[in-house]
Amino acid sequence: MSSRHTAAITGSLAMASFSAMVILTFTAHADDQQPGSSKGGKVVDRAPEGVEITTLLPERISVDNSSHKTAINATVKNEGTRDSGDIRLLVVGFEGLEVHSVKGCSVIAEKDLPKGSNSGFSCPVGSLAAGASKSYEVDAAYDLSKAGKICLPVQSGDGKKTFWQQGPVPFGTTNPSPNAPATPLLLGTDNKPVAPDGDSLPKTGVGSEVLPLGAAGAGLVAAGAAGLWWTQRRRPRRG
Repeated sequence: MSSRHTAAITGSLAMASFSAMVILTFTAHADDQQPGSSKGGKVVDRAPEGVEITTLLPERISVDNSSHKTAINATVKNEGTRDSGDIRLLVVGFEGLEVHSVKGCSVIAEKDLPKGSNSGFSCPVGSLAAGASKSYEVDAAYDLSKAGKICLPVQSGDGKKTFWQQGPVPFGTTNPSPNAPATPLLLGTDNKPVAPDGDSLPKTGVGSEVLPLGAAGAGLVAAGAAGLWWTQRRRPRRG
């Protein structure tokens, strides 16, 4: 085989390897971009003409089994044809999922939290142009011995109307991995927690622990308007 022919083959193999590397690198990067989902979302109050508000949550998150920490990307989007006007996003945690901070947002006072929730933040979105979106980094903790849910209501700037509400929607797994460094959780999946001894799975159906939230969820379905859930939050007692 001539040296020229050998060089040509070597060059072709090098180019093929480089192409494969580029493709694999691009694919891995694309896989890192978690797709957003509006699962568990519903329209509450009618938005202004030409405005269509939705929210997106990642399809999956990962919980560190040592620190119980997790990160969630919450996105609000205007899929309409006109500016949204002044709106705000609320990020609220339930049961085993507790929201610790949301970048650029303020803590919701305990007395103003919805019944059954344990934490919440209010994010001043402002006005979203048609087709625009805004994302927020949510730092949270997930107690894997419990079920956990998150809720994203989007309200008018004055809080009088709720144009959209995603949730309370669960993150969870039906295949816990207590001995692994992290546990992956899927959106829209009821968590099946591992018992303290790690040998069995406790019952996670309707019980005393989930009745308050279960009743609230049933009330939303029966009323047909999730905004009722938010307006019936705990109020301070009058003297």
